[in-house]
This record gives sequence, structure tokens and C-alpha cells, in this order.
Amino acid sequence: MEQETLTVTAITVICGLIGQAVKVSPLDSKYIPVIVGVCGCALGIIGQLFINGFPGDSLLTAAAIGIASGLASTGAHQAYAQLREHETRDS
Repeated sequence: MEQETLTVTAITVICGLIGQAVKVSPLDSKYIPVIVGVCGCALGIIGQLFINGFPGDSLLTAAAIGIASGLASTGAHQAYAQLREHETRDS
């Protein structure tokens, strides 16, 4: 169970980094969720193929786990940004 958590967390962190790279690139930020979702999907499939003990039992499940992990990186960033903005307004 611990390795499953680590691999999903790794996908989320990698996708978060990709999202930050897109944010500073010339691409429009509205594409970040799509890009991190696709990257998460690819990482999930790669994980299923090459990591022993990856969560899920099929490539489709691995793709779904990767997509969810990629989108979670965007959600975590938005939650942090909004919390920080709320704290700044209250100060």
C-alpha cells in the first residue's frame, strides 16, 4: 500500500511541475488542466508497464489513476493559491 501511495504522489508532483512550466511558457494557462491530465495519463500507463506494484490491474485503470493524479495537482495548486489570497485579504 505504501508504494501505491508513493507512485500516485510522484505522478501528482511531476504533473504539478509540468503545470508550473506551462504557466511560465507562452501557452495560455487555460490549457494547464488538459496538459497535466494528459501527462498524468501517460505517466500512469508507464507506471503500470514498468513499476511492480503500481495500483490498478489494467492499463485503463492506470490511465484513470494518472489522469486523476494530474488533475489533483491543478486542484492542489488552486486550493493553495486561493488560501493564500484569502490570507492576504485578511491581513
